[in-house]
Amino acid sequence: MTEEIIIAGFGGQGVLSMGKILAYSGVMEDKEVSWMPSYGPEMRGGTANVTVIISDERISSPILSTYDTAIILNQQSMDKFEPMIKSGGLLLYDGNGITRHPVRKDINIFRVDAADESARIGLSKVFNMIVLGGFLKLKPIIGPEFIHKGLEKSLPKRHHGMIPENERAIEKGKEIVYALQEIA
Repeated sequence: MTEEIIIAGFGGQGVLSMGKILAYSGVMEDKEVSWMPSYGPEMRGGTANVTVIISDERISSPILSTYDTAIILNQQSMDKFEPMIKSGGLLLYDGNGITRHPVRKDINIFRVDAADESARIGLSKVFNMIVLGGFLKLKPIIGPEFIHKGLEKSLPKRHHGMIPENERAIEKGKEIVYALQEIA
């Protein structure tokens, strides 16, 4: 099993954190992992993306031109990365701020309304964990106990009190993700 993932959005949406949690979780599950962030100097509000590869085998290169999965959190990322998803791959996105929805017919398209849900529960800080939950429902490549370990490893100790909230957000994402297009 090898999963090549791009997570992309604005700085401040937790894009890099989501990738880091996936990567640490993969390490905890004794998988081969690559985590390669990319972001502009503006950080919050600028574009950010991270490539994460999780595999049972050695990873030859962290640099990819196509992806098994794209997790998209803004329009600029949709425009850039939708064409780079492998045929038969997965596009998961949050609809908040998306003006041009996906158009490809050869990929699986799912939506998770994480921005709406995090606003509804009054916890904007768990937005990215809701998205992560949606992804893990569709592709359970990491066991839940290892996600917990990944949260412990990637969050500073002063934020460990939020781990239960983050885990609840992950479960909420699993509940609210839905298909827009599934190919055979």
